Amino acid sequence: MIDGDLTARQLFATLRAGPPRARFGFGRRAALVNVDPQRAYTEPATFPATAYETDPRQCEHINTLATLCRDKGFPVIWTYVAYVESGEDCGVWGTRSNTPDSLQNIRDGSPRAQLDPRLTIAPTDIIIRKRMASAFFETHLRSLMTFHGVDTVVVTGGSTSGCVRATVVDGLSCGFRMIVPEECVADRHESPHFANLYDMAVKYADVLSVGDVVQGLSGMP
Repeated sequence: MIDGDLTARQLFATLRAGPPRARFGFGRRAALVNVDPQRAYTEPATFPATAYETDPRQCEHINTLATLCRDKGFPVIWTYVAYVESGEDCGVWGTRSNTPDSLQNIRDGSPRAQLDPRLTIAPTDIIIRKRMASAFFETHLRSLMTFHGVDTVVVTGGSTSGCVRATVVDGLSCGFRMIVPEECVADRHESPHFANLYDMAVKYADVLSVGDVVQGLSGMP
């Protein structure tokens, strides 16, 4: 029985230190899906009400993975969330709050919708605008995976407890091997971040260090 007094960070560390778990592993062909690494979420100094930072080198690590995937001919995909001026395409998700910083007020084309300028985005990369949590929901991401023959999906971005987790669960449900590099995902608070890393590691994904992900991708054909 798990000690109820453990913090989420301690719980995840206990999982890490325990017996090795069976992994989904790296298959034949991978894709890198970077979930919403946009300024609204990656610049705490500019957008303190919505942004988060778990590892200050997150963007650097994501760039490393993106470069490696391009070199191997694997697709690199970036998603961002943004809505029309009225916010109506946010649907019921946008009805819980209506402050200037709330979700439905991320306008398409606004600074909050822009991908972080520290990220290196190549002309061959694919950019997808999404409106709900999962990158698979009502986008053409799954058909892209099929077209590129992908069986392994590496997910970065944020938030760990929101759009990353939703994408991971949907991806696994679609039959993909899901990989989450720990240093490449972030959340607004430590507790949901580590609680969801723990949950994904137990159920839905291989949660690995970015070094292990680099090694795994490098070993693929």
